[in-house]
Amino acid sequence: MSLEEFRTSTPRRRRFAAALTLVLSALPALTGVGTAQDGVLESPIGRELAIGREVAIQHHLRDDEEFRIPLAALIAYGKQLFCANWTDQDGGGRPLTKGTGKQLTNVTAPLTGARSFNRISGPDANSCAGCHNAPYGMAGGAGDIVSNVFVLAQRFDFVDFDRRNGLATAGAVDERNRLVDLESVGNSRATTHLFGAGYIEMLARQMTAELQAIRNTVSVGHARPLLAKGISFGTIARTADGLWETSGVTGLPWPSLVSHGSNDPPTLIVRPWHQAGNVSSIREFTNTAYNQHHGIQSTERFGVDTDADGDGIANELSRAAITAATLFQTTLQVPGRVIPRDPAVERAVLLGERTFERIACPACHVPSLPLTEDAWVFVEPSPYNPPGNLRSGETRSLRVDLNDKSLPAPRLSLNERRRVVDVPAYTDLKLHDITDPSDNRYRGARHEPRHVVAEVHRGQPPVLTKRLWGAASAPTHFHHGLFTTLRQAILAHAGEALASRRAFDALPADRQDAVIEFLKTLQVLPPGTKDRIVDERFRARSWPPMDAPAEHSEGAK
Repeated sequence: MSLEEFRTSTPRRRRFAAALTLVLSALPALTGVGTAQDGVLESPIGRELAIGREVAIQHHLRDDEEFRIPLAALIAYGKQLFCANWTDQDGGGRPLTKGTGKQLTNVTAPLTGARSFNRISGPDANSCAGCHNAPYGMAGGAGDIVSNVFVLAQRFDFVDFDRRNGLATAGAVDERNRLVDLESVGNSRATTHLFGAGYIEMLARQMTAELQAIRNTVSVGHARPLLAKGISFGTIARTADGLWETSGVTGLPWPSLVSHGSNDPPTLIVRPWHQAGNVSSIREFTNTAYNQHHGIQSTERFGVDTDADGDGIANELSRAAITAATLFQTTLQVPGRVIPRDPAVERAVLLGERTFERIACPACHVPSLPLTEDAWVFVEPSPYNPPGNLRSGETRSLRVDLNDKSLPAPRLSLNERRRVVDVPAYTDLKLHDITDPSDNRYRGARHEPRHVVAEVHRGQPPVLTKRLWGAASAPTHFHHGLFTTLRQAILAHAGEALASRRAFDALPADRQDAVIEFLKTLQVLPPGTKDRIVDERFRARSWPPMDAPAEHSEGAK
């Protein structure tokens, strides 16, 4: 939508556009000016506009300015950062560092010139929106198979599979001095959408708090079941020596289970980001992605006035900028449902919903989880951020009511009677092993290459339960993105999901088709759509039809 269209839409949007125009026009004065001298390390923060400069971001926020400009303008600035096509003058590229942020194995072969980009080990993109753009070209969306990321390949300098290069993790040889190939160098992972991200992260934070509260009641020699929002995470125990026993904990990644003694309990953090559930917050995800994919380094991760990647530019993204980018992502619209007003389709969708429940898909794909105790107010930064990311208490917090109707529609809403916000994401935010290594359909579906040494990455087969809201709008399906249909993804479920897959296999054809028809309704809606449940013309509708049992009714939301 153009700014002119934005201005001429509704009074609320016109007020937003006016505030945005005012603040963006004032950004040069807000950020100050500063001229880089020849031979001196440059910083884009406070840099003066110069004729002939080619940069994606003309004006950079300084720290604490995120607290002084209107929230709408801060989010708009975050979108600008998300959509920026970074140049070397912005600090794009990382000549002397890997995607992990560590120094290159072979510093005599910097990532410059023909080595500036690498589709496997990175940098591999000009812009966040270059991959996150589906559907409708929406920034923050999912990606086509061409935008898959090779997770763990970023530990290499520059993957070229050149057998003459014998340096470990330089380009062809791994940590055990074994030659790698396209399949073993890392995991090809689909680019997922970020719609509804704020609600998801707040769910994970609440669940973490619930698990930690239970953990804190476990006495020496005893065990307690771990439950968060009704979902079981197994059992945690303490030995007679007071040590923490986590072998009975399920659904959490290894960083959440680490303990170094009786006085160092496992964090039990629910990490809702990355397909392997290894990232606790959008902020952590953002700091990592800017470096890995673009070579843009944030001050909170790499230090102020530090040129960690050797490109001659420091302070490439301020703390304030990372906050803006984080808030843009966490305030994106939520996915909805598109249910055509065709009686045959309506009957199939209703049958598909009920069949989905009967074959126990909701055992993992929980249709809805509740946010309680005002947790629909997103607080940045997160108290669970790891080192290298801004954490609670290190600066002031920003609070955003995710239900605020001035944010991109559609939004979720508060159930006033129950004082909860139901988040219909169809996930339990747990890790599950749903693979079968003997089946060729799982090539690339394992989480970690088994040959990678433990001190680099802990091998784990589980993957995070797919959030099904918006699934029908994804260009590809399953964690590796190798499937083009939802049916293929269902038929590929094994491991912990084998019983449900077999139940699906046993269904008559019309019941299988009904499940697919139900899943097809879970879509990301076009920009500007106000209601979450709509018909084929994106007009609000109630669901299910009036003659269906009342307990299934969602209504227009």
